[in-house]
Amino acid sequence: MSSTSRPLSDEALERRARQRAGARMGWYAHAIVFLAVNTVLASLSLASGRHWAIYPALGWGLGLLIHGVVVWIVLGGGGLQDRLVAQERERLVRERSGL
Repeated sequence: MSSTSRPLSDEALERRARQRAGARMGWYAHAIVFLAVNTVLASLSLASGRHWAIYPALGWGLGLLIHGVVVWIVLGGGGLQDRLVAQERERLVRERSGL
């Protein structure tokens, strides 16, 4: 979802900014619920004397990790994709100008 060779309009920039902010907020909500639920599960697990809470935490943690990768890297929310596109654009401009 990086920009193409032409600049985005103000409306498109606003839409992209809202999409990225919404994706980040979704991940933060997911992380807060993960922490809250797994804290309760860990408390119940310790109270019962058995350590079963690690299994749902690991499974859900993998889901949270995948969600984070999609939000922060794939969708460009972390800026990685935008930085790579900018680097490639600069490289192409240098090649075109013969530097």
